Amino acid sequence: MRTIAVLNQKGGVGKTTTVTNVAAALAAAGAKVVAIDFDPQAHLTIHFGLEPQKIESGSYKVLTQSAGFDSEILMVRPNLWLLPANIDLVGAESELVSVVGRETILREAMEASIENFDYCLIDCAPSLGLLTLNALAAAEEVLIPLQPHFLALQGFGKLLQTIELVNRRINTDLKVKGVLLCMFDSRASLPNEVKNDIEQFLQNARGTNSAWSEAQMLPTFIRRNIKLAEAPSYGKTIFEYEPNCNGAEDYKKVAEFILAQSRESDPVPEQVEPVESESDYSENVAAEQIQEQSEPQEPQHEEAQPVYIDINQFETSGDENSPDQGDSQDAGQVSELQQSPPEEQIQSAGTDEYNEQPSIETGENQQPDSPPMEEMPELQQSSPEEQIQSAGADGHTEQPPFEIREIPPQESQAPAEFSETPTDQNQNESDRQQY
Repeated sequence: MRTIAVLNQKGGVGKTTTVTNVAAALAAAGAKVVAIDFDPQAHLTIHFGLEPQKIESGSYKVLTQSAGFDSEILMVRPNLWLLPANIDLVGAESELVSVVGRETILREAMEASIENFDYCLIDCAPSLGLLTLNALAAAEEVLIPLQPHFLALQGFGKLLQTIELVNRRINTDLKVKGVLLCMFDSRASLPNEVKNDIEQFLQNARGTNSAWSEAQMLPTFIRRNIKLAEAPSYGKTIFEYEPNCNGAEDYKKVAEFILAQSRESDPVPEQVEPVESESDYSENVAAEQIQEQSEPQEPQHEEAQPVYIDINQFETSGDENSPDQGDSQDAGQVSELQQSPPEEQIQSAGTDEYNEQPSIETGENQQPDSPPMEEMPELQQSSPEEQIQSAGADGHTEQPPFEIREIPPQESQAPAEFSETPTDQNQNESDRQQY
């Protein structure tokens, strides 16, 4: 239940009119609303068409005689209940002087009825006595009706100080949530100036620890309307007396604003999955087993095991898109190659004009820890690209400079000695003379 106290210690600002018409609008929207008359003048009771002198129950018995809250309320409209008041409420303050915890009597009486209603609106007396303290102790929010006049601003500051005091000592959940301008005349400049001053004051309080840090000016205001003053004399709400006037339209917007606030603050209920019983679980398991037996089983094939090749035993050379690759693939496969001395490999492979150094190092440059060339095992079949690399071919040769074939072992031959010809001798003699 959302409890809202409509409070202003200045009289004649529209507290009773606001409680009556907002409660009626909320009830017409389908919400369960209870209105509490905490004013000894009983204007809220009169506004709903009841005579205070004929009412025996009411707020006086709840405060002084510990009467039940549900037993004292009266249903005055569909979805709308009223805790009435009469003149006896004047003596409640003097009777409760010596009672301990007299400020929280109303709150304790309402605890049993919190789940029965959606909204509770309290019409407070135009004073800051014990009755108002009970209303503030039971409420969670405060709605302040205010006339846009200079003297109303003076009382507005004093009222905020009282609410702050109650928030610190009695009810820590009490907050000022809204300010409603009543009897607003847009043709005059003073109401607009007062409206701007209040909005600036509330904006400066944002982020503070004050009780009005969350307060805001309601987006609508109650325009001056004579129909609002005539409706109480007939014991009717504005929606019953003149539903098409400006006052009915304005209070309807106020009720819609309050409903929108409630929808935003209410948490979204979590969806709870239904719990499956033990019998349902056994039936589902049996159905799944029957379905598995009826379905044809597909033959299971063994998955092919991947073959891993150690790429470290091969050496890639040249470009992948080189034309030598296609030619070397057609050269055939050689079963085994015998290891031959480095000099024979150089002699068999040959060098061209582009090769400056043989690609195979001789035994003189090998490390002393490496085994002799004659003791190395037979080489496995190598790819044509690797044979081209060992022969000293590079990227400039379009065709391999030799034919791939099996090389028979040969004895190493010493290179022939160089002997000078007569032409070389004459050339050398002439060079020495010139020098």
